[in-house]
Amino acid sequence: MDSGTHLVMGVALGGLALIDPVVAESPMTFGAVMAGTIIGSQAPDIDTVLKLRNNAIYIRHHRGITHSIPAVILWPLAITGTISLIADGANIFHLWIWTFLAVFLHVFVDIFNAYGTQALRPFSKKWVALGVINTFDPIIFGLHCIGILLWMFGANPVITFGIMYAVIIVYYILRFAVQSAVKKAVHNTIQDEECVIVAPTIRFFYWRVAAKSKTHYYVGRAYGRTVNIHDKIEIHPIPKTPLVEKALNDSNLAAFISFSPLYNWEISELQNGLTEVRLIDLRYRSNDRYPFVAVAHLDKDLNIITSYTGWIFSEDKLQRKLQIGAS
Repeated sequence: MDSGTHLVMGVALGGLALIDPVVAESPMTFGAVMAGTIIGSQAPDIDTVLKLRNNAIYIRHHRGITHSIPAVILWPLAITGTISLIADGANIFHLWIWTFLAVFLHVFVDIFNAYGTQALRPFSKKWVALGVINTFDPIIFGLHCIGILLWMFGANPVITFGIMYAVIIVYYILRFAVQSAVKKAVHNTIQDEECVIVAPTIRFFYWRVAAKSKTHYYVGRAYGRTVNIHDKIEIHPIPKTPLVEKALNDSNLAAFISFSPLYNWEISELQNGLTEVRLIDLRYRSNDRYPFVAVAHLDKDLNIITSYTGWIFSEDKLQRKLQIGAS
């Protein structure tokens, strides 16, 4: 989920913590728990700072080790230890319990996004992505905001957030049902698909669709059970040449491949004598473009002059990024 949603989840969980008699009876413990749930709800996303280095490192590691099983154990210990130095007299055990729940909830809800997490590390580096909730879901965010406002105006937080989470659980079940219906509709449309990726959007009934058969890629949108295929792309294996091998070993293209399960490729000769190798993620079609790409420019001696990976919504901006990388 996005940072704003994680924040309101932390506040809501802090309010729900008043169901715990130890928290409810001690203002110091409640204050510590509220700090713990808010910080815990944000802590796993500390790896966002990797974006300051470059997109390749960010793509490879975001929602990786910081969302792993060891991290879910260590984050609450570190946060509880730090808060206990300030909140003298707070119940440490109950502070740890609610902080742990905040960290666990953060990682758990991220699993339901299309991006997913490596939540099974160190046992597996597989990305766990159920793809039923958009990274920002206005219904989930809105329900939390309403609950927090009701609490501010005097509503019982335990009852308010208890009802809210019951509604959200039903909402998740409905999302799974809609996703299942969309997948069946895609099967009825394509019929010989080997791989189907159905990703949510900010709108409840609209879904992104990317599929692969033995011969073609299919990219489109679904509205409920109605599937519209916008692009049908014939599959050609990427050439196994020294130039392509060199390009694919570039850090930007390697990071792209580690993240993207369904992509097309293009190789073109540029006017300046360089060769461009471009990888195109088929999951994120928007306004007739595929904004998530990885590009490398190589000279005749197979030296990589510049490369880039990331979300780019115009060709001009992509070329500017590549020129900056070459300078």
